[in-house]
Amino acid sequence: MFLNKYLRSLGLLAVVPGMMLGGCAGTGGSTGGSANEGPITIASQGSFFVGGRQVTAAGKFDATASPNPPTAGQTYWVDQMYVQYQIPVNARKYPLIFVHGGSGTGRVWETTPDGREGFQTIFLRRGFPVYIVDFPRRGRAGYPSFGGPFGQLDDKQQIVANRTGQAGREYAWSRWRLGPKYPDVFPVQAFPMNAVDSFLQHLVPTVSDNAEIISGALVKLLDKIGPAVVVTHSQSGLFGWLAGARSPNVKGIVAYEPGFVFKQGEVPPPIPMYKGSQPSGTPVTPSEFAKLATIPLQVVYGDNIPRQPIPDLIADGRRAQVVTSVMFADALNKQGGQASVLHLPDVGLRGNSHFMFSDLNNIQVADELSKFLNAKGLDGR
Repeated sequence: MFLNKYLRSLGLLAVVPGMMLGGCAGTGGSTGGSANEGPITIASQGSFFVGGRQVTAAGKFDATASPNPPTAGQTYWVDQMYVQYQIPVNARKYPLIFVHGGSGTGRVWETTPDGREGFQTIFLRRGFPVYIVDFPRRGRAGYPSFGGPFGQLDDKQQIVANRTGQAGREYAWSRWRLGPKYPDVFPVQAFPMNAVDSFLQHLVPTVSDNAEIISGALVKLLDKIGPAVVVTHSQSGLFGWLAGARSPNVKGIVAYEPGFVFKQGEVPPPIPMYKGSQPSGTPVTPSEFAKLATIPLQVVYGDNIPRQPIPDLIADGRRAQVVTSVMFADALNKQGGQASVLHLPDVGLRGNSHFMFSDLNNIQVADELSKFLNAKGLDGR
């Protein structure tokens, strides 16, 4: 009732056609399903680490040097990926690997900020094994430094760069489309605005991320569990493309508002913005790009993205990304690929934020993912 009154006070009660605030009913059929439908029978669950390497700090370990363990001479694990998994009874053939984006951890795929079921549970209910990662240098995976400031380690395990950052409320508001600028809210908004503080509390620093290390860990995960569908968000879009280009076990990729890759020598020029420009993508080898063209791919965007350049460069960058997505799909499809771009407003879903899998209509967003998996033959048992 509180949420109902809150949305009504903002004039947002009808922002999402077909959404039932009390139960978030799905669209029905084989893809739909309501949240909180009762018990889920899990055949197995657990967690593990993949990838990583051991490093040893310079010097000799001296247990008498300090009452607290000194760094010198100690051996540490770095750059591993943390993986949490659940496998339901009578599981579908291909697991879903959910990969978080910038300033986040795998927690973003779990319960939504306002307490509803997230994609982890929604897709368990639909019969998919679900793997959620904290990628290397983030969250439960650990950090790229065993002492001193966070940063990048050189061959001698010395800090050579200190690259940390975290999205704050004002940046998040614009970039992730909670509203045009803090504290304004879009007239049509599907993000649970009564839970913004809970959402902001989940954010963590982005610590010296490395695309080769993270995508390499994804490949090792795929080596371990076998064929799967990779679902990425934002920053991790690049890591998903690289994993798909390098692992035979990637059977499909769905990317929520990602960055892009292009064949070496064919990267489009930077996309003009209101001020300056934004690089269009990361180059990969011709063979890697050709491998991506063999995989069913879908890029998904939410609502309230500018259609023309605007002075807010944080939001304008998302518009430039949308422009690039068309070039990306066209480039793949010219090589016989199976790439498509889905704008949720085009299928009647309005007001979705950058975190559409956490939005009030996340059941309907999940339905679109289920439709894609079904259309590509990726949901068999």
